[in-house]
Amino acid sequence: MSKALRKIGFNVGRDKARRLMRKFGLKAIQRQAYKVTTNSNHHNPIAANVLDRQFNPTSANQAWATDITYLRTGEGWVYLAIVMDLYSRKIVGWALDARMTQALVIRAWMKAIALRNPQPGLIHHSDRGSQYTSKQYLKLLKQHGVQCSMSGKGNCWDNAVVERFFGSLKHEWLAFVRHQTRSSMINDVNDYVRYYNGTRLHSTLGYQSPVEFEMSQKNVCIFS
Repeated sequence: MSKALRKIGFNVGRDKARRLMRKFGLKAIQRQAYKVTTNSNHHNPIAANVLDRQFNPTSANQAWATDITYLRTGEGWVYLAIVMDLYSRKIVGWALDARMTQALVIRAWMKAIALRNPQPGLIHHSDRGSQYTSKQYLKLLKQHGVQCSMSGKGNCWDNAVVERFFGSLKHEWLAFVRHQTRSSMINDVNDYVRYYNGTRLHSTLGYQSPVEFEMSQKNVCIFS
């Protein structure tokens, strides 16, 4: 909070930020415990954990992390698949649907490819879910010269950065919102991704947004 206030011109330290939060009845939201949602009960091929929790690559389009989460609405579940560039924590591809299928993750992947056009050698990290181990999805990765990496079975820490993104979405943005329709949820999540990429401050990035961080790096090609 103090970092965000200073960024827009208010000289506020951490203690004063705490006092202001108390004065206006603002409280930090505690995140809920991680829940395993991956369906790894299949016989598809499993890749080694090449990424090995190295979440801070030295350049853009070097390592991307992916995953799926679920969001409740009055009409039923909405599933969100994302692709994150670990260098800047920017969400470079995402897709939402009422069903958790391989088509969902393929749409997110194709959006990321269209946006970033990475060179061969990119590491693609995911869990062992059937969507990411499907023959069609692995064929797409191979076509782009991608090196596949997968988390250990049921180990959320192997993809912790993406889990943090999902936590921020659910507990900072959606915690007190009840979406009655899937279309309303989809619109809200699209708004959050734009906010996350362009405005939300990240301590890992020196309290810059992903877009600001990329723009500040002279050796990074910027993609809109």
